[in-house]
Amino acid sequence: MKSTTSIQMLPPRPTIEVQLSDGRILTGPRGATVAQFLHAAEKPGDAPLVAAIVNDELRELTYFLDMDARIQPITLGDTDGSRIYRRSLTFLLEMAFSDLFPNAKLTIDHSVAFGGYYCQVSGRGPLSQAELDRLSHHLQEFIDADLPFERKEVPLAEVIEYFRSRGYEDKVHLFAYRKKPYVTLYRLGERMDYHHGYMVPSTGYLRWYDLYLTNGGFTLRFPRHDAPTELLPVPEYPKLLKAFRQYGDWLERLGIDNVGSLNDAIQAGRGSEIILVSEAFHEQNLSDIARQISERRDQIRLVLISGPSSSGKTTFSRRLTVQMLALGISPFPLELDNYFLDRDKTPLGPDGKPNFEAVEALNLDLLATDLKALVRGEEVQLPHYNFKTGMREPGDVIQLKHGQMIILEGIHGMNPRLIPDVLAGSVYRIYVSALTQLNLDRHNRVSTTDTRLIRRIVRDARERGYNAAQTISRWESVREGEKNYIFPYQENANATFNSALVYEMAALKPLAEPLLRQVPYGTPEYIEAKRLLAFLEWFLPVEIDLIPETSIVREFLGGSILKDFKIWK
Repeated sequence: MKSTTSIQMLPPRPTIEVQLSDGRILTGPRGATVAQFLHAAEKPGDAPLVAAIVNDELRELTYFLDMDARIQPITLGDTDGSRIYRRSLTFLLEMAFSDLFPNAKLTIDHSVAFGGYYCQVSGRGPLSQAELDRLSHHLQEFIDADLPFERKEVPLAEVIEYFRSRGYEDKVHLFAYRKKPYVTLYRLGERMDYHHGYMVPSTGYLRWYDLYLTNGGFTLRFPRHDAPTELLPVPEYPKLLKAFRQYGDWLERLGIDNVGSLNDAIQAGRGSEIILVSEAFHEQNLSDIARQISERRDQIRLVLISGPSSSGKTTFSRRLTVQMLALGISPFPLELDNYFLDRDKTPLGPDGKPNFEAVEALNLDLLATDLKALVRGEEVQLPHYNFKTGMREPGDVIQLKHGQMIILEGIHGMNPRLIPDVLAGSVYRIYVSALTQLNLDRHNRVSTTDTRLIRRIVRDARERGYNAAQTISRWESVREGEKNYIFPYQENANATFNSALVYEMAALKPLAEPLLRQVPYGTPEYIEAKRLLAFLEWFLPVEIDLIPETSIVREFLGGSILKDFKIWK
């Protein structure tokens, strides 16, 4: 029996409705851009708009709306917004630099804590202050002109020919392994470039920046997402800069300075060589640190190891221990987690939940008492923290042997508050982090935060049973803890160990991709998973079986011979 309901065909109505994430509803012409709708809804004090999530997909502000939609604004106060802003500013810097210094090359080298990129200039001497001022002035001219960034899909063969004609061999090598038949380029005036991800609509959005000379190069400053319209002071970082330069020297000796050249080497069957030499660089650095400790064995009683999440601190600690044992030093591993306050005494964070990452979550008085007693050679009953009950219990009774050192690993290892002043002269601090990574090309740097996140996704799935969505959902809170409790103290280190490996994305890719593809569409984590998948597409895989069982990356891939390594006490 046919329904009597009256159904009629109608022409498309000229307007559409947009529902914002705060519940407001807008109506406007079909075919208007996301920017037109969102700028109409802006309120005083809102962070600057950068992009939007439209029906669960990240979109640029220039995206045309031809149907009703749900829209969540993305601002400079969001991680994705901050990333888009930095990318756009880098593109503009590149254009301005090539105008003024056409015979020189600009490389976006590494990130700087609290908002900046360190940039290197090659093909000529370092920029003078006057030249940097000219560059800054030219950048501002572009911004004042509010020129559009034009997005264009270009056939792959044309892209390769375009960059070859301009001498961008790093991009030519990169696109040689492109699987899609096109590349999305951005145009500013008569020039185009590739940048991995979305852009702001025009140069006028890029109002917050600064340039200043730094150690033979210069730093491009930009806002962080937690201070979207401010340029935070950038501290001096000579120790980290030394580690960055050391890694650059390693890459030069390997003959691999971008992802394209890594893929060339893997394709040519040089995977085992790259892995072995990369691991040798790590071992050399470890050996140097162990030797420095050995040379001061009469003064050092505490070795503190710290660094952000998924930096490979556990494997580093055990490999360092092996090196120290080979030098006749027997370290005692002390677990900082056992010094947590009872759970009901743990300080609360801004969200009202216990903040276990704050240094105040530790019983610093008890730690100081025990450390002083251990260094004096006294017998000490250590605490044991019961994570099930949230209470501290009596632990092992120990007494250090003559000349024995304590190894203490934890996020607060660089914080001077952790150790009593009386022991300050007997401490050796080591900062461990994946400090820099192989970049896609000279203008598209690879975020070491992404490196650590991919490491963690793979490890969490294998060891903790977490899916990729769960790991991604926790990542922002992890990074917030790093910003507050780790990065401000990184220059306090006596030694810095860069745990990045030139080949690791090629090794992690086969395990990470299936996990990322399982993130459900429509969830907030899906957008991040999609971005990481697009990034991993650039890498050719390398044989995991070639990787030594002692490698840092084995902590995440699995198969580490050091997983259950312990010192007999």
